[in-house]
Amino acid sequence: MKINKIISPLAFCNAMTIAGIAILLIPGFASAQEMKNNGNKMKTSTGMSMEKNMEEQQYRIPQHPEDISPLLIGESIPMVTLKDVNGKSFDLSQAISSKPTILIFYRGGWCPYCTKQLSGLQELLPELETMGYQLIAVSTDSPDELSKSLTKAHLGYTLLSDADLNVSKKIGLAFKAPKGYSEMLSKTTGGLDQDLLLPVPSVFILDKTGKIQYEYINPDFKQRLNPELLKVVAQTIYKAL
Repeated sequence: MKINKIISPLAFCNAMTIAGIAILLIPGFASAQEMKNNGNKMKTSTGMSMEKNMEEQQYRIPQHPEDISPLLIGESIPMVTLKDVNGKSFDLSQAISSKPTILIFYRGGWCPYCTKQLSGLQELLPELETMGYQLIAVSTDSPDELSKSLTKAHLGYTLLSDADLNVSKKIGLAFKAPKGYSEMLSKTTGGLDQDLLLPVPSVFILDKTGKIQYEYINPDFKQRLNPELLKVVAQTIYKAL
C-alpha cells in the first residue's frame, strides 16, 4: 500500500501532525501489508492479482488473525448482497455506487471494543455526511442482533449482517475464532457461522466504483482507528475522489 497514491508523504505527515495522531496510522498500513505478504495471493510485477475466484474454491481458513490475506488499496470490494436490520436484502455494491463510502467490519454487538467504536462513529457521522460520505458497518450479528445494537447505541447509519461471513471471506478478513466463542457465535449469528469464524476489525474508504482508497486493518481487535484520525484521512481522500 502506498500513501503517495492518496496524498504526498510530506502533506500527509503535516495533516497527521496537525491532528496530533500521526503515529496511529502507520501500524494499520504496516499490518495490512505484512498480512498480505504472508497470505496466499500472488502478485505480478505490475501489481495485478493472480488470485483465483474465491467463489470457485474452498476458503482456506486462517487459524490466527495475523494470517489473513486481505484486499489492499487499489483493489475493489466484491459485488455482494447482505441482510439489513430488518432481514431484507441490501445490495452493497449498489449502495457504494451512489456515493463514497466508509465501510466498517466489526466483530459484533457483544464486543465492548466494537460498541465503543460504533458510538465513536456515530459522533463523527454528521461530519462524514457533510463531507459527502455514507457510513456502513458490517458484522457477524444476525439482523435481530443488529437491531439491538442500532437501538441501544442510537445509531444513525446502516448496519448489515454477514452472519455466515461470506463477505468477510471474500475480502480476506475471516479467521478461525478462538476457543470459547463457539456457543456465543452460534447464538448471535443465528447459527449461520458454521465454521465459527470472526473478521479482523477493519476500516475501508471506498470510491464510487468500490475501489479501496484507504484501509486500516489491525489483527489486535483491541486497537481501533481513532475517529479523529479517520476524519482527517477522510477529508484528505475526498478531495482526490
